[in-house]
Amino acid sequence: MNAQLMIQPSFFIENGVQLRPVRGLFLFKFSEELQGRLTSLNEKQRELQLSPDETAELTGILELDRIFTLLNAKIIAESA
Repeated sequence: MNAQLMIQPSFFIENGVQLRPVRGLFLFKFSEELQGRLTSLNEKQRELQLSPDETAELTGILELDRIFTLLNAKIIAESA
């Protein structure tokens, strides 16, 4: 896989995403497995040991994290 590509964020949604209650609101969160994978990939990145496929995976997970941050902020703002 080309390192410039990313795994599409939608790839992770079926098994890697949960809606969890937080202070009475349901927010998007990573599953424990996906959070663990993100942590592992971040560690490998710090050690400069990511393969091109892992770089594409990390890019997709980080994009999904940005999407969730925006969605969760919108949910919180609209509940106020």
